[in-house]
Amino acid sequence: MENNNDNKVLNVPHLRFPEFSEEWEICKVSELLDFYSTNSLSWEQLEYGTKAMMNLHYGLIHVGLPTMVDLTRDNLPNIKEDNMPKNFELCKEGDVAFADASEDTNEVAKPIEFFDLAGKNIVCGLHTIHGRDNKNKTVIGFKGYAFSSSAFHNQIRRIAQGTKIYSISTKNFSECFIGIPSKVEQTKIATLLRLIDERIATQNKIIEDLKKLKSAIIEKEYTHKTKSNSHIGDFIEQTSKRNKNRAIQNVLSVSNRQGFIQQSEQFENRSVASDDTSSYKIVKKNNFAFNPARINVGSIARLTTFDRGIVSPMYICFRTKDTLFPEYLDYYFETKQFFTEIQKRLEGSVRQCLSFEGLCNIPLCIPTIEVQQQVGKQLSTLVQEIKLEIDFLELLQRQKKFLLHQMFI
Repeated sequence: MENNNDNKVLNVPHLRFPEFSEEWEICKVSELLDFYSTNSLSWEQLEYGTKAMMNLHYGLIHVGLPTMVDLTRDNLPNIKEDNMPKNFELCKEGDVAFADASEDTNEVAKPIEFFDLAGKNIVCGLHTIHGRDNKNKTVIGFKGYAFSSSAFHNQIRRIAQGTKIYSISTKNFSECFIGIPSKVEQTKIATLLRLIDERIATQNKIIEDLKKLKSAIIEKEYTHKTKSNSHIGDFIEQTSKRNKNRAIQNVLSVSNRQGFIQQSEQFENRSVASDDTSSYKIVKKNNFAFNPARINVGSIARLTTFDRGIVSPMYICFRTKDTLFPEYLDYYFETKQFFTEIQKRLEGSVRQCLSFEGLCNIPLCIPTIEVQQQVGKQLSTLVQEIKLEIDFLELLQRQKKFLLHQMFI
């Protein structure tokens, strides 16, 4: 809300289109929406790909559906035969649905709005709250964003109930308010945010396609090679130099998603390293390290982000010989073939591990160093392009978050 020259509090957002100046109506959510009963069908009672009535499961609100559900491109599961609810209210375009429970207070009351039903019959299901603006105060496309705004969710966080699982009910909506501008302004706000959502969807598709291209290049390059008698052990050597004088303080861990990261980053600013790091192993740029007990989930990486660091003594560290380009080996570790070979060599009954000897015994056929460098350069260029596209996606998401914070009351 803003103040005018007379210091009167005005019911307007901090950010709006310049052609609008009138105040917004503040409306209690329970007076804006009428609520309808929902069913309790579980995932086991739903399936995809039939022509039966569709059902909105709350899990899809949390993950899988955009704020504006458009069934010309989005998909919902169908109700299995003999599971049709006896009493139900079909959704209409402009209806909203909220997830009524979550472990995260930011996800409680997460909404979607049915923007385009494409002529399909849909009902709201388990752990959802189905609402409709029967008073026609809002345009289709506005409510989903208004209920996604910081102004609305700050209210929800105050009233969500529970300890491990937070929940709300329709009764809670009598304590929540939403700002409603003119329909012309609603339309402009909804159009802007929908365009950003569409750009985010396009950006996700760009990233997905680039990742598929990278995977395809890797699989093509590293599989179906002529068999040879060479193994990884022919091209690498173990490194075990210790941080005896404790000169290196950069404690690193290997994550299965990000590779080498600072340990404080992995454990949320907590140091889990020993006070005495003299037994920790030193890793230098382009050296590799893996956790023997977690390599089966991808905890193996090449150090690229730091010149050097130290890792826990439990890690196995190694480097490539002159005949093997580090990047070439790095990308081999992303192949399906490598993970298949790992499974054959895991040892242990309770916690399966891969020894350095087991890694060395994995077959590997390599081309000339010139070809290795060419492949490494091609894939590294693609990785950099993916990173740039991900950075741009994050900018779009931040932009949307900013607008949801500033354009609503």
